[in-house]
Amino acid sequence: MHKLFVTQVYQTAIKCDLKDLKKEVFQIQKADKAGQKWSELNYKNGYTSYGSWDQLHQMSSTFEGLEKKINSHVQKFCKSLEYDLKKGSLKMNSFWVNIMPSGAIHTAHIHPHSVISGTYYVDIPTKASAIKFEDPRLGFFMNAPLVKENGSRENVRFFSIEPKSGDLILFESWLKHEVPLNQSKKPRISISFNYTWA
Repeated sequence: MHKLFVTQVYQTAIKCDLKDLKKEVFQIQKADKAGQKWSELNYKNGYTSYGSWDQLHQMSSTFEGLEKKINSHVQKFCKSLEYDLKKGSLKMNSFWVNIMPSGAIHTAHIHPHSVISGTYYVDIPTKASAIKFEDPRLGFFMNAPLVKENGSRENVRFFSIEPKSGDLILFESWLKHEVPLNQSKKPRISISFNYTWA
């Protein structure tokens, strides 16, 4: 049996002062008037600084420190992917915060013009949404049968990861993903980012 064309998703925990990070995320939300307006149009019920302040690693020493921690894991992930890269080939080019209150949803999407994308989870309350990944071959299955409900993770068409506060998740930027409806009464808080060619 040959298992071909594997899709990898990297998950690990990173130690940070999550209370201070959460406090700074809410300060950004309060100050970011342009982001609030952008979110009203593009991120129903939620807030993201993606459409306004997406260079937080260049604006805040807190986020700069987090970027340095993430960098080492991006290198490990690229090594696992066996990318043929020279040192310093990739760099973080965007870094933004997300607040998903109860009832917020983030529809399926990819991250164009990037190589590696990911999210660091600041506060994931009970019943908060997982991150859901879609098999990138989905559009080519045509007449293929459905996979059994208890099918192995190698064969399922969708796979969800339920992160914990302090977790980092990395994936290749072409991998379609979404965040279903947040059913927690508390907001789901995260920081997302992209890496592209230096």
